[in-house]
Amino acid sequence: MSDPRRLTGWLGRLEATARTLLTGPRWTEEELRRVQRRTLSVLVVTQALGGLGTSIGIAVAALLAEQVSGSEQLAGLAQSSQVLGAALAAFVLARLMGRRGRRVGLAAGYLAGAVGGGLCVLAGVLASLPVLLAGTTLLGATTAANNQSRYAATDLAPTRSRARALSLVVWATTVGAVAGPNLTGVAGRAANSLGLPRLTGPFALGLLGMLAAAGVLLVALRPDPLLVAREAAGIRSPSTARGASWGRALAVVRSRPTVAAGIVALALAHAVMVAVMVMTPVAMHHGGASLQIIGLVISVHVLGMYAFAPVVGWATDRLGRHGVLAAGSVVLLAALLLSGTAPMGASAQIGVGLFLLGLGWSLCTVAASTLLSEGSPLSARTDVQGVADLTMGLVAAAAGALGGVVAGAFGYGALTFAAALLVTGIATAAEVVRRSGTGVSEDLPAL
Repeated sequence: MSDPRRLTGWLGRLEATARTLLTGPRWTEEELRRVQRRTLSVLVVTQALGGLGTSIGIAVAALLAEQVSGSEQLAGLAQSSQVLGAALAAFVLARLMGRRGRRVGLAAGYLAGAVGGGLCVLAGVLASLPVLLAGTTLLGATTAANNQSRYAATDLAPTRSRARALSLVVWATTVGAVAGPNLTGVAGRAANSLGLPRLTGPFALGLLGMLAAAGVLLVALRPDPLLVAREAAGIRSPSTARGASWGRALAVVRSRPTVAAGIVALALAHAVMVAVMVMTPVAMHHGGASLQIIGLVISVHVLGMYAFAPVVGWATDRLGRHGVLAAGSVVLLAALLLSGTAPMGASAQIGVGLFLLGLGWSLCTVAASTLLSEGSPLSARTDVQGVADLTMGLVAAAAGALGGVVAGAFGYGALTFAAALLVTGIATAAEVVRRSGTGVSEDLPAL
């Protein structure tokens, strides 16, 4: 007991036990299960609405940027600003959730995204690139809220089904991600009928989706799962916690190898996916593939990312976190081998490669996110999750930018080889988890 932090944690658990013996449990197991079921239902709905709000605008962001700037070279800035906005918003929203709970933090992310969607519409009317970039940056807050929702699904989930709860929320993104791009034509015609530029229509429709997601959260996510989990574990309000959010997160990372491994795997898997996915349409276009074929390949890739998430969650719970991480690294390597050796006109091979790229990302993301949630103490969990998503976003943004440089200078095959080097880091993280064990935090409510 010479370590002050361990002594403090032991005293806190002793206090919670004494309070339970004297007054009885504040939350029964059945009540916790009921709150968890309600939480998952609300998150599935808001994830679908938020995914719609994000994907429908991103589908035309580069086109609107090119239109308002008059430059093809500046078109990519819209996507880059959205990725960076998501990374920064992840940390800010996590801090807000740490103090006010999931309900307030997630709703704030969707409301910020709705403001961003409004700015994108205004940018189209004014033909202003700076206003558009401000809007797409704020749209990143919706992406951050969607990402943070997967953590909210685990706050009250039992160990035996924690990954499945997380994966269900990831899967719900499929609805919006698939429906959004297919509604761009309808939204564009609606914008024209209102006297707005055609490309602003998807942003206006996305704005409505984000407002709806925020409204559902504010009304229905009661009681708040994170606050209930803290109360059930006898943890006081985080507003009394000492130190900065970043410092608390780093303290957990230094002391818990499984959490550090989860952050590394999460960031590297996202970097590999973004770098290759962004450059594949360009390589296919140069290889003579039609826009319809390119769109089909990207749709298959998105299918691999989200559609099989419940199966991935089941495997993560049954086979272990490290096993699924290791499997994800193998699938990613297979994806890179197929994609990197395919003639860009051979759409079948590149399609299989991009599908496996999405599936490998899903395997790594579900397993790594579960590790972060169950390995972090409740008092610092949102801090760790915010740092993890911030790191993931920044690394992915850098990988996307460098991926274009590598592909332009040395070719698409060289890009997939470089991405394969990053996958070795995921395999190493899986081995760290295997040797360290699951690392489940002791203050999780027992269900």
